[in-house]
Amino acid sequence: MPPLSPQQSVSYADAGVDIDAGNALVEAIKPAVRSTRRPGADAEIGGFGGLFDLAAARYRDPILVAATDGVGTKLKLAVETGILDNVGIDLVAMCVNDLIVQGAEPLFFLDYFATGLLDVDAAATVIGGIAAGCRLAGAALIGGETAEMPGFYAGKDFDLAGFAVGAVERDQVLPAGVAAGDSILGLASSGVHSNGFSLVRKLIAEDGLDLDQPARFASGPLGRALLTPTRIYVKPLLRALREVGGIKAMAHITGGGFTDNIPRVIPEGLAARIDLKRVPVTPVFSWLAQRGRIAETEMLRTFNCGIGMVLVVAADKADAVATLLTGEGEQVSTLGSIVPSAGAPICYEGSLALASP
Repeated sequence: MPPLSPQQSVSYADAGVDIDAGNALVEAIKPAVRSTRRPGADAEIGGFGGLFDLAAARYRDPILVAATDGVGTKLKLAVETGILDNVGIDLVAMCVNDLIVQGAEPLFFLDYFATGLLDVDAAATVIGGIAAGCRLAGAALIGGETAEMPGFYAGKDFDLAGFAVGAVERDQVLPAGVAAGDSILGLASSGVHSNGFSLVRKLIAEDGLDLDQPARFASGPLGRALLTPTRIYVKPLLRALREVGGIKAMAHITGGGFTDNIPRVIPEGLAARIDLKRVPVTPVFSWLAQRGRIAETEMLRTFNCGIGMVLVVAADKADAVATLLTGEGEQVSTLGSIVPSAGAPICYEGSLALASP
């Protein structure tokens, strides 16, 4: 760009930032945001901060629980395919599933959307997915930030971050009371969820796969199948906590897979004994393991392998918890039990059923 003459002026738009587009986006997403209203929040946006009335949530002695996360390189697949409707659900899921494992009900959510060039329609689609995720979790979308940053993000690239706050009664914080003899249940995942996508993308690139080609492990194109959104477990688990009880700990299976996440809720001196033959391996993981010749140990510490949430439940409550969750649409598997530790906090038996997809 040539130097400015003394008579010329420069605007923010000349630098690549369109304030009018930002304002148009706020107007476009207001209906989606309003759809997330709940007691404590009217889900209106436009102020400098989002408000939540904790008294309206009717907690007796609450502890607030906060979580933040992103979607990672799954966003690259979303951008490459133009499939943007579900990554907002992923964003919410990665935060609210981390709240429920501590027994907390998600109350409100905020998002951060950053891009090089703001496409109002694309951004509205993404934020519509965030609102959908908030409805699934029962959380109000009370605010967010859209940042247009030319020169920082290339082309249509964008990034997302999410922030969720929930509450749990002081005497109901999890984990608590895990003991030898407790049962371990697993709730099925919907697919890869939002972890391990750097490895997924590496396999796609090395094999020169077209994201528009049919997926071998699911119906529809490969890109759409891989972008299946992360399952949100909040409402069924809140019902189980409140109506059945007996849940002593939960582990959200994200980055680190079984191997790194389950030990986070196991007390010293105890171990989780997991029968891998009981894991309902989702076909996408058989496809990934075969295509990348990925060892079982690597699968177990990279992917969820078919189980997105692990529960530690008192043995005498396990059947009742499983029955309620099954009635809520969850696929429940009995994976093992808590045992005295022989050194490691997790003990695997058998092998994953990584069949050819």
